[in-house]
Amino acid sequence: MRDLKFPKRYLIVILTFISTCVCYIERVGFSIAYTVAADDAGVNQSSKGTILSTFYYGYACSQVPGGWAAQRIGGRKVLLLSFVLWSSTCFLVPLDPNRVVTLVVARLLVGVAQGFIFPSIHTVLAQWVPPHERSRSVSLTTSGMYLGAAMGMLVLPSLVKYKGPQSVFLAEAALGVLWSLLWFKYASDPPRSEHPKAAAAGFGESLLPIKGCQKIKMENGGSAIKTAKIPWKRILVSLPIWAIVVNNFTFHYALYVLMNWLPTYFEQGLQLSLQEMGSSKMMPYLNMFIFSNIGGVVADHLITKRILSVTRTRKFLNTIGFFVSSLALMALPIFRTSTGAVFCSSVALGFLALGRAGFAVNHMDIAPRYAGIVMGVSNTAGTLAGIIGVDLTGRLLEASKTTYSDLSSAESWRSVFVIPGLLCIFSSFMFLLFSTGERIFD
Repeated sequence: MRDLKFPKRYLIVILTFISTCVCYIERVGFSIAYTVAADDAGVNQSSKGTILSTFYYGYACSQVPGGWAAQRIGGRKVLLLSFVLWSSTCFLVPLDPNRVVTLVVARLLVGVAQGFIFPSIHTVLAQWVPPHERSRSVSLTTSGMYLGAAMGMLVLPSLVKYKGPQSVFLAEAALGVLWSLLWFKYASDPPRSEHPKAAAAGFGESLLPIKGCQKIKMENGGSAIKTAKIPWKRILVSLPIWAIVVNNFTFHYALYVLMNWLPTYFEQGLQLSLQEMGSSKMMPYLNMFIFSNIGGVVADHLITKRILSVTRTRKFLNTIGFFVSSLALMALPIFRTSTGAVFCSSVALGFLALGRAGFAVNHMDIAPRYAGIVMGVSNTAGTLAGIIGVDLTGRLLEASKTTYSDLSSAESWRSVFVIPGLLCIFSSFMFLLFSTGERIFD
């Protein structure tokens, strides 16, 4: 039995999967709890959109600093600090729609803290996971977002109904603290002995943070100074990186609009009760969980079996995912039943998740040493999409409410879903033209 050792990198991947799951339980939980509290307090749709989008301002500000911090002091430490900060904020802040300033500050703090998470995770995965396992490892880790969202949609409406909106904050804080304890106990940096060919393959100890300047031994017995210099200019003008950035923007525009406004669409657009919908309301996010992992397994199979090159694999999955998703998004307001709406939103989000096996892993292909930095830049764009999309949707719905007197008609929601649908088509063409699977940053 001693020979059947469970590889430490698998434990790291499982823990990062759980971390994204917990984070998205928090995000969905806030939108559900705040929507109920705000509706009871008579808050209008535009004001709700402003509060819901506040998180993303803080999230955007900490993406690139998060990548830099993970590069300098290590993703493992930064990830732990992030969880402690946002969990503490959830525990301490009351959910009162009338205390607008308190809510804005709290959501900004949670956004800043969670902004460090994904750059840190991708720095950790770049250190631990060999190239031939990256697609499924990243897909599994990010699929935690969707499982978390599905669990949140299934469980939290009932928690709000029986225990009140504030109970959601306390439950989320408890989950954050529990994960922090697990990470503190079991996570570590990768030892050289576990990956003897790590440097040549582009992962392992060779990608650990370099503090200032450090001496490295040369073959002739001498030493040289290795400086931690990040090629910011090359990163910011690289077309393959911009292809990732554009697709990340579109992915998160669609995801955040649906995540924050789908409860409102079900309740006011289709006149349905979230509690009465039962488990069907979690299907869009459960579909994302399934398709994300399918995409990762398929991508690694195509690459390891040499069926397609890394470049063609990324483009193939990205294009299929985004094109199918665009069709489902634009068809969503046509279906006026619970079954039709759940089906369309499930297809849209499922195929978006499939597309992540294209653009979302690509930064580890082209820049494994700077995976956290590139992820920070890319996720900044994704966060801006959240700010723009969530707030713009609130304004569009408020205008539609004025025009159509309420939000129960298909026309009042059409622009909400057509915009991300068109963005998906544009982004897939950008990725086809400019992306690559080759390593372009040493």
